[in-house]
This record gives sequence, structure tokens and C-alpha cells, in this order.
Amino acid sequence: MSHKLKITAVSGGAGQPSRTLTIIEEIIKRLDKQIPIELHLIELGQISSLLGAAGTRDALPEPIKKDIEAIETADLLIVGTPVYRGSYTGLFKHLFDLVHHEALIDVPVILSATGGSDRHALIIEHQLRPLFGFFQALTLPIGVYATEAEFVNYQVASKALEARLDLAVEKALPHLKHRNLVPEQASPVINHQDLAKA
Repeated sequence: MSHKLKITAVSGGAGQPSRTLTIIEEIIKRLDKQIPIELHLIELGQISSLLGAAGTRDALPEPIKKDIEAIETADLLIVGTPVYRGSYTGLFKHLFDLVHHEALIDVPVILSATGGSDRHALIIEHQLRPLFGFFQALTLPIGVYATEAEFVNYQVASKALEARLDLAVEKALPHLKHRNLVPEQASPVINHQDLAKA
């Protein structure tokens, strides 16, 4: 019986509905069609007041400590943020400031972001990838950036964006399928008498 891939997804959007959350949900939906998954979703808009009030990990309420533990024990992270002032949100950074600096070594991360126009698209390469590089995480090859014009009523309404989402998941899968999805096969029992007869 195959194991489920433990996915922790972090949506940095403060509002609801959220285009950032939509992108993350679209990535999850595509992954779920390909491999068995177990999902832990963190929406920063729902925990913003509690998270923002805590300066240290010890000061966090228990549910948010569990969110951070889910980040630190994930087989895959999916992260997304709206662009504010050319970068990720302050709460998004604060959350990852509380993650242990060695917890994400070699953990695959799918990066995504949303913004008002194409001019912010490099946030993935110039902001998000270096952040997770600090953690020595494995940022996956294709990130997904989406503009406001690619949504209608907070739903994806762009064939180009659909194609980018498909490509991001396609390129991610080879990095994921070996991560505890199939239990290790027991080593075959060698019958030395049979070998001697061979």
C-alpha cells in the first residue's frame, strides 16, 4: 500500500477570497490527480493576529505551533504570496522566521505569487527562491506567477495560467514520486542451498 505525500501549503494572502489561495488550490488539485497526498493548509489571513503578536516561537499559541511543525515535517511545501512593495508579505516572512533553519534541508518547494501586473513576476526568482535557499530547501524548477487580469471572480480564467500550473506540477513530479510514496520492498531471502545447485 502506498504512503501519502505530506504536503503543507502556505497561502500568504490576507483577504478572503484570495487569488493566492486559488493558485495554491489549483496546484494541489493537479498533484492530487497524480499522487496520493495528505494536506495541511495554512492561510495567513486566518491566523494573522495571533501570528503577528508572537515575537518568538515559544510565544505562539498551540495551533500555530502545530502549523510550523507541519511545515518542518512536510514532504513537500507549496507556498504562495501576494506581492507587496515588490516582495512577499511581512506575515509570510515572519512565519518562516519561526521555522527552524535546518528543518527544510532538501525539502521540495513549489513557489507561487500573485500581483497586479507582470512587472512583479520576478518575485519568484529574486525574493522567494533566495528565502528558501537560505533554508537549503529544494526549490522546484517552475514557479507560478499570476496577475489580477488572469482571474475572474477569483477563479483562474487564463489558458496561459492553466498551462503554467500544469507545467509546474509536471516538472515537480519527478522530484516527489520517490519521497515515501511506496514502502521499501523487503530484501529477497536468499536460499544458499539453491545457489549451490545453480
